[in-house]
Amino acid sequence: MIDLKALRENPDRFIDGARKKGVAVDIARLLALDAERRELGARQEALRAEQNRLSKEIGPKLGQLTGKLKSASGDDKAAIEAEVAEIKAAPARLKEDIQALEQRIASLEPEFNEILLRVPLPPDADVPVGTSSDDNVEIRRWAPNGWDFGKSFEANRGFKPRTHIELCEMHGLVDFPRGVKIAGSRSYILTGDGMRLHQAVLRFALDFMTNENGFRPLSVPVLVREEAMTGTGFFPAGRDQAYQINEADRGGGYDMFLTGTGEVGLMGLHQDEILDEATLPLRYVTVSTCFRREAGAAGKDTAGLYRIHQFDKVEQVVIDVADESKSRAHHRDMIGFVETLLQRLELPYRLLQCCTGDLGVKNADMVDIECWMPGRGEPDANGVPSGAFGETHSASRLYDYQCRRLNMRYRPGGETGKGPTTFCYSLNNTVAASPRILIPILEMHQNADGSVTIPEPLRPYMNGQARIG
Repeated sequence: MIDLKALRENPDRFIDGARKKGVAVDIARLLALDAERRELGARQEALRAEQNRLSKEIGPKLGQLTGKLKSASGDDKAAIEAEVAEIKAAPARLKEDIQALEQRIASLEPEFNEILLRVPLPPDADVPVGTSSDDNVEIRRWAPNGWDFGKSFEANRGFKPRTHIELCEMHGLVDFPRGVKIAGSRSYILTGDGMRLHQAVLRFALDFMTNENGFRPLSVPVLVREEAMTGTGFFPAGRDQAYQINEADRGGGYDMFLTGTGEVGLMGLHQDEILDEATLPLRYVTVSTCFRREAGAAGKDTAGLYRIHQFDKVEQVVIDVADESKSRAHHRDMIGFVETLLQRLELPYRLLQCCTGDLGVKNADMVDIECWMPGRGEPDANGVPSGAFGETHSASRLYDYQCRRLNMRYRPGGETGKGPTTFCYSLNNTVAASPRILIPILEMHQNADGSVTIPEPLRPYMNGQARIG
């Protein structure tokens, strides 16, 4: 959620931000509703002040008039009685007027909140302007010794590559037909060394973040209330991507939703809390099962492990004070952790600066990390894929957007400190999402005979096994 005060002071910044992100939202209407709400609220407060004034004056006035009434007669008595009736009726009329204003304000709230929740966080000024991922800008790339991005896989390794689908079939790593039989399209079953490799990646990523980088591991719910999805900015814009559990129809009180990332649970942990500044930054990591409908992705990556409905992900989140320079430093660090992890796994990758049109509503900035996958890309005349990058990570800087929606604040100086509370800043980044990360692991570490060399950091989690096949 954006800062209403900032919107009032500089609406053009938010109008321009929405335009750059390609988000259709009527900010002019929002400002008009806000002005009407504030004007009605001011009138309401004025009436309450009048109500308080009358409550103090009505007693003495009635006492005086009652005294006069005893000795009055004729027209004087009628006039006094009319004045007494008017004084007694005034509080009731004020109460009715205040209630009418309350009802009018309440009638504006649904439309006001609906528009407010859709206003995106403006992108940072240094984010390149663009309309889609096609306009993202490469920052840098890395490859292990012996890999040349300018050459084909065959030229680099001396043999034609197999796709991860072929390798999975060869070694019995994934059972796609039975996965589809049980759960429909984009489903799978990891089997044997496929499941062990999957678990090894997750455990390695979690240990790497906790043991080497000081993140606190947490488990989080993956079935959450709507407030958690709205608070973290995944609703309303991403509602079509979430699986909904219709508990209200079954007498459960409210519907639930399956999360598409552990970020929802990690951020919801401190909803409606005032944190002690001395405890910041909070650095959390979780492993959670994630669910995405992949709505609108029909026909895209339908085969294999790239675009699936259910997967597991190690996610990192940082919550800190409202300081842009610190937020940018956290962003660099979080990206650096992932780069180190990928380099240890010897996976070629590149960093992409996302353009404004690819940021999403909640991000001020986002950097994607894409691993090189030999089995992707257009096939050549012999049917051999040319290879292509595929997204495996996204590192986001959100400032106070989520924390404002979640009402997550901190008090400068701690609980005993003075001064107003301030909304926290937050960031998040994938550490490893599997089984998608298995694609580059299998394809980049395959050998000419079809076997796969297990990267050294994963071997301790596979009982020392060095090879599949």
